[in-house]
Amino acid sequence: MVTSDQNAHGELGYLSTMHLDRLDLALLTALRDHPRAGALELSRLTQVARATVQARLQRLESTGVVTGYGPDIDLEAAGQHVSAFVTLEIAQGALDQLAPELEQMPTILEAYVTTGTADVLCKVGATSHADLQETLISLNRSPSVVRTTSVVVLGTVVAPRVLPLLERSAEERDARAPAYRSR
Repeated sequence: MVTSDQNAHGELGYLSTMHLDRLDLALLTALRDHPRAGALELSRLTQVARATVQARLQRLESTGVVTGYGPDIDLEAAGQHVSAFVTLEIAQGALDQLAPELEQMPTILEAYVTTGTADVLCKVGATSHADLQETLISLNRSPSVVRTTSVVVLGTVVAPRVLPLLERSAEERDARAPAYRSR
C-alpha cells in the first residue's frame, strides 16, 4: 500500500506503509520491554527462529517502522525539569525559513506542522522556567513567527506510546480477514 505524505517542509512525497502482523507486534513489544536484547534473545522471547527474527527486524528497519534503538531518556532525571508545548503562528510561506531556526534551538525537542489556528506545534524541554522563557523570547524574535502560545506540562497522564495503536490496527485487519489469523 502506498500513501501520500507531506514532510516537515510541506513537500508532497510518497510513503510506503506496511501492515504489521502479530509477529511484528510481538517483536516490537519484546524490543520495547527488552531494548538491549539481541536477535537470539528476541528469538527466545517470541518463540520464533533467530533467522526469522533477523529477517523481520531488517524489514521493519528498511521500511522505516523501526527508526532507531537509542535509549529512552527521562528529561527530568537528566536535569531538564520543565516541559512545555508551544504553538507557533507563522508568517505566510515562512516554514522553510523557520525549520532551520527550530533545528538550531536545543530546547526544541520536536516540531510538527499542524492544522487549526496554529501552524507549528513544538515540544520544548528546559532546565527551568527562566530557561523556558528564554526559548519563548527567542521564538518571538524570529521574523518567521507571528505569535506563540505556550502550555507548561505539569505531569504525564499517558507516556509516549505506539504499540496500542498498532495492536488495534492489527486486530481490525484480523476481524475483516479471519482466514489470515495467526495462532
